[in-house]
Parts: sequence; structure tokens; C-alpha cells
Amino acid sequence: MAGKSTTYEARTLEYNLGLSAPASPTGTYLALFTVAPTDSSPGSGEVSGGGYARQPITWGATSGGSPTTVSNSATITFPTATASWGTIVAFAVFDAATAGNIIYWGTLTSVTVNASNQVVVNAGSLTITED
Repeated sequence: MAGKSTTYEARTLEYNLGLSAPASPTGTYLALFTVAPTDSSPGSGEVSGGGYARQPITWGATSGGSPTTVSNSATITFPTATASWGTIVAFAVFDAATAGNIIYWGTLTSVTVNASNQVVVNAGSLTITED
């Protein structure tokens, strides 16, 4: 399951219908979750502690096809865990390194991150699709 946040959906409608011109985020950041967020709430499942921090995402060009896709153009490397992060089951793309708003989220094949493990997302492995 994957989704767009209600905040993002509202901003898209406002922009497309000429109701407002929301500013683009100055960057996007990948977050990891032990409990999947929802369209309306990030919930309380984002990893915290143990050296965890959201990581910036560098995007490539959009595909221009149908559906339109975009993927990370550079490897995303999280810090080495200094304590267990638990079982990661979802991700989210945020508009800020801390706090901020979820733009997109999705579930993952679960992976347990223990102390001294490192999460690496290879270039081209994170793909967002709009249809």
C-alpha cells in the first residue's frame, strides 16, 4: 500500500485550481517507520534514537511517460545504528529533515535493523509514481 498525504493532496488541488501557490519544499527527506503512517497522519511509528536521522533525497528527472515516475538518482545512506531501530515496515518522504509534512509514504518488505546495521537505498530503488 502507498499513498499521498492529505496535506499534499490539498496543496496540489489548491495549486492546480489557482486557489494558492504553495512553495515547493527546499528539500525532501526519507524517513523510516516501524508502524506505517496513513494519508492523514504520520503517526508515532517513525524510528527515533540509536543514531537515526532522516536522510536527504536527490531525485532524477521525471520519466515523462504514463504513468509518470521519478526515482532517487543517488544512493541514500542512513547512519550506522547505534542501537536497535526495530523492524522497519514503511517509509515516508517528508518536506523537512525534522517535523514537517509527509508528502508520500509506502510500505516495505520488513527488515530488522539492529545496532551496527546500516540502511542503504541504492540509486534508482526509491520510485514515486503519479498516474
